[in-house]
Amino acid sequence: MIANFKGKTAVLTGGASGFGLECARIGASLGMNLVLVDVQKDALKAAHDEMKAMGVRVMAKRVDVSSAQEMEALAQAVHAEFGAPHFVFNNAGVGAGGLVWENTVQDWEWLLGVNLWGVIHGVRLFTPMMLEAAKQDPHYQGHIVNTASMAGLLTPPNMGVYNVTKHAVVSLTETLYQDLKLVSEQVSASVLCPYFVPTGINQSERNRPGHLAAAQPTQSQLIGQAMSDKAVGSGKVSAAQVAQMVFDAIQADQFYIYSHPKALGNAQTRFDAIVHGHNPPDPFAERPDIGVQLRQALRG
Repeated sequence: MIANFKGKTAVLTGGASGFGLECARIGASLGMNLVLVDVQKDALKAAHDEMKAMGVRVMAKRVDVSSAQEMEALAQAVHAEFGAPHFVFNNAGVGAGGLVWENTVQDWEWLLGVNLWGVIHGVRLFTPMMLEAAKQDPHYQGHIVNTASMAGLLTPPNMGVYNVTKHAVVSLTETLYQDLKLVSEQVSASVLCPYFVPTGINQSERNRPGHLAAAQPTQSQLIGQAMSDKAVGSGKVSAAQVAQMVFDAIQADQFYIYSHPKALGNAQTRFDAIVHGHNPPDPFAERPDIGVQLRQALRG
C-alpha cells in the first residue's frame, strides 16, 4: 500500500498527451517530481510548462522510446537528477489497423518499437534502479505501470499488429509482477488495459518516423481507421478518469486496471474457448451489426 506521493519521482513516457499527461497532472497536484518523456516537441513543452506552473520539479525529455540508446540516456539523466524513480509509467503507444497480412514490415517495426520495446526498455532500465533503492532504504516503495489495452486480452479482427503488441505487454507485466514478488516486497507492478478512450492514439500517425513511413493505406486499413475513430469518439470514459483509476490502483497494489470492466465478458468467452479447446468465439456476438458491416465492407 502506497499512501504518500508527495516528493516522490515519476517517469512518464507518452507524458505529453492522453493517459501520460493526465497522470502527470495528478502527480503534480500531489507534489511529485515529474519526468515527462515524449516525441512530440511542442506538446512536451506545453506539458512541461503546465507542470512547472503547478510548482513541482519537472524534467522534460524528447525521447524515442523504441531506441535503446535514447532510453539508456534518459535513465542516466533521471538517476543523476532525482536518483531512482519511485514510479514508472511505460505509457507511450501508437496504433494501426488492417488485415494482419496487409501490414508492412514498417508497420510491424513501428508498433513493436513503441508499444513493446518502449515498455521493455522502461522495465529493463528502471527496475534494477528501483530494486537497488529498495535495498538501500527499507521505507522505499516503487511501482511500475505498463499500458497495454483490452486488445491485450482479446483478439479483435482487423487490428492484428496492435493486438500482438498489447498481448505482449500484458504477458511481460504479469511476469514482471511475479518476478518482483520473488525478490522484493517494496516494488510492484500493474498493467493498464483501457478500452476505447479518447487519448489521441487513433491519430498516432502524426508521430510516425520518416524511415518507417506508411505505405498507401489498404481498404482494410481505411475501414479500421474509420471504425476506430468512431469508437473512440463515442467513448464516455475520459483519459483523466482512467488516470485516477491508475493512481487508485497503485495505492491499493491492484494489478489489473480496466477502464471498461464490462468488456471483460468478451475476455471470459475467449478464455472459456481456450480452456475447452473450442475455436475462437465470434468477436461480434454482442454487436452482430458491426460484424455484418465489417464483412460487407471488406468483401466489397
